[in-house]
Amino acid sequence: MNSKNNNKNHKTSSNHHAMMIKDFQKRFWISLIFTLPVLLLSPMIQDLLSYKLDFKYSAYLLFALSAFIFFYGGWPFLKGMIQELKKKQPGMMTLISVAIIVAFGYSTATTFGLEGKKFFWELATLIVVMLLGHWIEMKSVMGASRSLEKLFEMMPAEAHLLSDGDTKDVKVEDLKKEDVVLVRPGEKIPVDGVIVDGESNINESMVTGESKPVKKAKDDKVIGGTINGNGSLQIKVKQVGEDAYLSKVINMVREAQNKKSKTQHLADKLAFWLTIIALTVGVGTLSVWLLLGKPFVFALERMASVMVITCPHALGLAVPLVVAISTTLSAQNGLLIRNRTAFENSRKITLLAFDKTGTLTKGNFGVTRYKSVCSELSDQDLLRLAGALEAKSEHSLAMGIMDKIKQEEIEVPEAEDFNAITGKGIEATVENKKIKVVSPHYVKQNKITLPDEATGNEQETVVFVIIDEKLAGYITLADEIREESYQAVKTLKENGLKLYMMTGDNEKVAKSVSDELGLDGYFAEILPDQKLEKIKEFQQNGEFVAMTGDGINDAPALATADVGIAIGSGTDVAAETADIILVNSNPQDIAALVIFGKETYKKMTQNFAWATGYNVVAIPLAAGVLYNAGILINPALGALLMSLSTVVVALNAQLLKRKMVIAH
Repeated sequence: MNSKNNNKNHKTSSNHHAMMIKDFQKRFWISLIFTLPVLLLSPMIQDLLSYKLDFKYSAYLLFALSAFIFFYGGWPFLKGMIQELKKKQPGMMTLISVAIIVAFGYSTATTFGLEGKKFFWELATLIVVMLLGHWIEMKSVMGASRSLEKLFEMMPAEAHLLSDGDTKDVKVEDLKKEDVVLVRPGEKIPVDGVIVDGESNINESMVTGESKPVKKAKDDKVIGGTINGNGSLQIKVKQVGEDAYLSKVINMVREAQNKKSKTQHLADKLAFWLTIIALTVGVGTLSVWLLLGKPFVFALERMASVMVITCPHALGLAVPLVVAISTTLSAQNGLLIRNRTAFENSRKITLLAFDKTGTLTKGNFGVTRYKSVCSELSDQDLLRLAGALEAKSEHSLAMGIMDKIKQEEIEVPEAEDFNAITGKGIEATVENKKIKVVSPHYVKQNKITLPDEATGNEQETVVFVIIDEKLAGYITLADEIREESYQAVKTLKENGLKLYMMTGDNEKVAKSVSDELGLDGYFAEILPDQKLEKIKEFQQNGEFVAMTGDGINDAPALATADVGIAIGSGTDVAAETADIILVNSNPQDIAALVIFGKETYKKMTQNFAWATGYNVVAIPLAAGVLYNAGILINPALGALLMSLSTVVVALNAQLLKRKMVIAH
């Protein structure tokens, strides 16, 4: 039921967000249409473009058009100011509202008798630019929000419940834990659960990003929303509603969208102080010029200029636009950001601790070498004959050998009289030959002489193939290092990070993997609580630590690290401990994350510098500090510079898209 409510709540929230976007879009286009005649009727534009458009009541028409833009286009900002002031937290909306109220109020006064220049075109363009900025920002955020809707759509509405040998169709939200459901070939899997009968290849690409279908059989876990292949499955329900993997991912993405990072709080603080500065400098400007004996009209114009210029178009977009773009880009590239602060802090990482199994390595045994020691038997024939036996075995090593056979496209013959030699191997008759695939223990016990290369290295497990009681060859298997791990380590080292591995595996295997990848060090045979202590130790030594793992035995360390990065779609970690989830289980994504985190922060600071730098220079000039030197920013030029500043910030934020491509 929770899942249904969650879906409803999300749709309500999503619909509200969509309506707000449409509202901003509509207000932008209508205000833009009304702005064009405002520009044509503005005396300053006429002077600039050397034309004359002056007729009876033209000034009042200009006022009427501008009044419509002020009340219609400016309404979201005025409403936002009221909400901010109610909370006693003046921020961006207050600052925008102060500028448009001053521009409209002063220009209205000049229309009805006060001497001075009209700010109507500045008012109109200011509102149009801010509406455009908010529309773009909300649209970017909506991009990530739409991905939530797609996740909801992935879940089928009904399931085939198995009860007393019969099937009946029920709504997914009515299922309970331990119910068993039937999933027919080609159907979507409706729940998170465990296969109790059947086997099939399952397309998990929409959840994990893995392009190849994954073979699943009895006791394997499945995720709701993934697509069943060519076999029928019976699945025992394990997670429903809020506990389901997709629900957790949806909540994570929502948290990432809603959570304000420290950097964003800085933007709000800057807006607050700029509001104070606008009011203080504005009133101060008016007072100083009056004390210096200047006419009230001149002093008032200076004050209005300061108030209009202080409005931070660019600052208002500096962070939200970068955040919106980086969230969407990250989601598209398989980075689910649960904690934005941790993502922005990824630039500070000095030390990265890897789990080994399933992170740096594939987490399953694969064939590394196979060789025949008989002149009349080719290497491929050795693998073919061994495969005939392994096809009947369920051992993890057998799966590794069969995967290699599929990869090499080798046809395996039929095995007869299959028999397991307890704790030592398997035997059968294949093509009238007595074949055994056995462990080193069997070989040692039977005093079979081995060639030197058949002993394997510290990382490898060796099985031997015996044909008619003679050694025919050997096959070595290992939990293979992911190909991507090599490049990931190289990139991270180039970025100045110290790299360590922490594993529960034995010393020999740990040393072998660490040496192979060129890590700075490793810790072997350690338990989850010891991993946590190592993280704390690194932190006490002044390191900013990221931990990356698959999330089961790594959960405490992931929660303790400054940045916790979960690899793969382990539901425990995804929901509880990690700050960032790498959907595609690719170690290279960790390097991309660090680089992209740095670039995101860089864009924010660049935009801050540009936005605030503009205000630092423009406000004193607008106030008239260099008036005696003949330098004075009039409101028109101020508004133009301000709009230009906004465009620069928006374009700079868009450059993040190129940075994500480089990071990958």
